[in-house]
Amino acid sequence: MANEVDDLEIDPEESSEDLFERLNLKIDKGQEPMRLDKFLVARIEGASRNKIQQAIEAGKVLINGKQVPANHRIKPGEELVVYSDKEVHGEEILPQQMALNIVFEDDDILIINKPVGLVVHPASGNPSGTLINGVAWYLQQQNNDITADNLPRFGLVHRIDKNTSGLMVLAKTDKAVSSLSKEFFNHTIDRIYIALVWGDVVADSGTIVAHVGRHQRFRKIFDAYPDGEHGKDAITHYKVLERLGYVTLVQCKLETGRTHQIRVHMKHIGHPLFNDELYGGDRIVKGTVFTKYKQFVDNCFAMCPRHALHAKTIGFTHPRTRQPISFDSAMPADMEGVIEKWRTYVRPKNMM
Repeated sequence: MANEVDDLEIDPEESSEDLFERLNLKIDKGQEPMRLDKFLVARIEGASRNKIQQAIEAGKVLINGKQVPANHRIKPGEELVVYSDKEVHGEEILPQQMALNIVFEDDDILIINKPVGLVVHPASGNPSGTLINGVAWYLQQQNNDITADNLPRFGLVHRIDKNTSGLMVLAKTDKAVSSLSKEFFNHTIDRIYIALVWGDVVADSGTIVAHVGRHQRFRKIFDAYPDGEHGKDAITHYKVLERLGYVTLVQCKLETGRTHQIRVHMKHIGHPLFNDELYGGDRIVKGTVFTKYKQFVDNCFAMCPRHALHAKTIGFTHPRTRQPISFDSAMPADMEGVIEKWRTYVRPKNMM
């Protein structure tokens, strides 16, 4: 069968949105008709039929983007996705007190503005100090009867990288997990990022279409595969917001949410993110050979010591009310500072 179980052994600092798919595959042409629950029990190691049926009932198993019953008989060509909100393997989430910038909360969802430098979820070798540890503590404080053993269920339906700032949504109920997972699967989530990239982007707007998958030699990074022979389909729509000489401020709207998608796609078209050490943006890509310019860029790197990417807006249909809701966040100080520094740098040239 195509598209085996995703490799989840990833550095927690490099986590991202499509890691929440436990299984993503297209049913093989030679597959005989079989009950969905029976198929998954055979496919997912250690899964009981009861647990599989509960997941199907909760809407965490989709066929061609739609919820189906456990007795659905799978057919060749169908696309199967299984979601899981259990991210830590063999480890319990340790509630830890930390400051959380909660933008919105109700009985179903949490919207959090994540700061730079915060890993989203624990993983092997990184069991604490993450956003989820802080969320666990926060939920504990809302109910004194809650202990580490009976924390309310909450689920991540996407992630953003450790050194990306901005908005993310967490589901507080199984129904919310199911609803939001479907929106991510169907590409109906509205996600807008702001990025500072190297070079003068020629077109005022455009769409980047290239599969994104793990680099075939260097497993810690990802790469673009235009012909689709590797990775998953990925689409990014971009629009130029401001031209700043040797760098450009762009808005990126995600149609899909692959690991490092914006970072990989912008590099693919020759415009790596400013100070992106994984994808070649942590050196001078465009500009002059003068010492003063090099010093200026080094000062910019020091002011914004991470890839310049911010998840500014997120919008979706509320899982309970079914009404559209949207949230916006301000640009973080490090990116705002470096953008203003580039404005000051190019202003004299624009006045000539």
